[in-house]
Amino acid sequence: MVSVYRIHTYTVEPADLDEFIARRATLIATIRAAHTGLLDARLLRNEDGTYTDTWEWESLPAMAAAFPLAGGPEAAAAMALTREATARNAELIDRR
Repeated sequence: MVSVYRIHTYTVEPADLDEFIARRATLIATIRAAHTGLLDARLLRNEDGTYTDTWEWESLPAMAAAFPLAGGPEAAAAMALTREATARNAELIDRR
């Protein structure tokens, strides 16, 4: 199996960061309770102050199965604290 990634980039106001992290944790827990394919979720602060949120999935079907939760209340609550959000998918080619 080849891991796939969903990579989000966005901005979060400094005053909202703690609340965003808490809401993100709720979203991750909700997804993991319903789908076992989420392997890892990492939130990175970039040099320019934006954030990159990388979610590793065991497969594309596992990620696709969880997509309905992306429109749910937990996702909406977390994403309400972001702006300038983008998302893209990637496939793992090499890991050392």
